[in-house]
Amino acid sequence: MTRALSFFSALAAVLVAGCGGPRMDVGQMTAAQPVDLQSVQTVAAPPSEYRIGVGDKLDVRVFQVEDLSFEELVVDTSGNINMPLIGAVRGAGRTAGEMSSDIAARLAARYLRDPQVTVTVKEAASQKITVDGAVTKPGVYEMRGSTSLLQAVAMAEGPTRIADLTKVAVFRTIDGQRSVALFDLAAIRQGRAPDPEVLGDDVVVVDTSRLNSALREVLGAVPALAIFRPF
Repeated sequence: MTRALSFFSALAAVLVAGCGGPRMDVGQMTAAQPVDLQSVQTVAAPPSEYRIGVGDKLDVRVFQVEDLSFEELVVDTSGNINMPLIGAVRGAGRTAGEMSSDIAARLAARYLRDPQVTVTVKEAASQKITVDGAVTKPGVYEMRGSTSLLQAVAMAEGPTRIADLTKVAVFRTIDGQRSVALFDLAAIRQGRAPDPEVLGDDVVVVDTSRLNSALREVLGAVPALAIFRPF
């Protein structure tokens, strides 16, 4: 724990000294239990795996039932959409496929025999991510739909000359707790590693090569990249 805290203390010091962008309160980043990155949908996923959010516009189709088909339903602030007969349907945090199955099951229970339901994300509401550290323009950026780590760094106009692309941290809240995973952006650029998906409210921090000597021991203790771990 002490060695890991030293890593983030050093990281915070460099950000304060050398970055003109937003300031991260690293002290608030308490750890979650280690979680395999793939289990929390950070590996780049096909559009069907996108997690629906508040404000997203959905196209909902019930095959051959025009009165239950809608070109545009907006996920409200409670995370739901409303449909005739079955009322509120949870959308936020679900995939389109999960919503389709839920709607079909509820319609089949009382109203239709073997309904065929398709839910499509017509337009994803903008979500914000923070990109900080050794990037050209640190700041808070809006993203729509699926956005990869490479794309997030590109939003900040790419890394600076002092960036260490082998150490890019993504901070995320998982089950109410703050956690972090490290990625090798150089390997991702070269196609040697998958380009993970970033989610709304993630904080991406690109390390700086000036930290190498201070962080070598700490990072050497990290057993694997691309896994959210306690610190």
